[in-house]
Amino acid sequence: MRSLILLRHALAERPAGLDDHERPLAAAGRADADRVGAYLAAEHLIPDYALVSSARRARETWSAVSAHLAEDVPVISEPAIYNAEPTTLLDLVRTVEDGTRTVLMVGHNPGFQELAAMLVGHGDRYAFARLGQGLPTSGLVVLDFTGDAWADAAPRAARLDRVVTPSQLGGRDDG
Repeated sequence: MRSLILLRHALAERPAGLDDHERPLAAAGRADADRVGAYLAAEHLIPDYALVSSARRARETWSAVSAHLAEDVPVISEPAIYNAEPTTLLDLVRTVEDGTRTVLMVGHNPGFQELAAMLVGHGDRYAFARLGQGLPTSGLVVLDFTGDAWADAAPRAARLDRVVTPSQLGGRDDG
């Protein structure tokens, strides 16, 4: 079984005059990213590597999350994730090397929520209901695929394992 973990970047600041790509995390976002990292470690959801948007808020999210993982997880900065359409994100998933069991992507909405909705064929009904309410910043989606080839990832081919939001981890309200 292969797992794709989608993590929306943590809450970012909106400083006047700063390009969207360079927005830093807000204090609340850093706290939520820390909670997500602790959750991933506690649940043993350790990726073989991470594909991270080149946007500053995504890189800072990964930095906070990865600090909680006991293993040094290789990271690939992927500019194509920034503001990507779900089909572009699916194309990236399909390029993951066979033999990779778990990959984590850190990126943005609406692409991540739309990708998750596209890939889900079945799974936890409560997680599906949470996903339907939106994917907040620091929201996490875990999708499982059968088989060994990431190239076979297709719409409705994944099992939705879980959706985790900051409020579930004791963080800020998801609203």
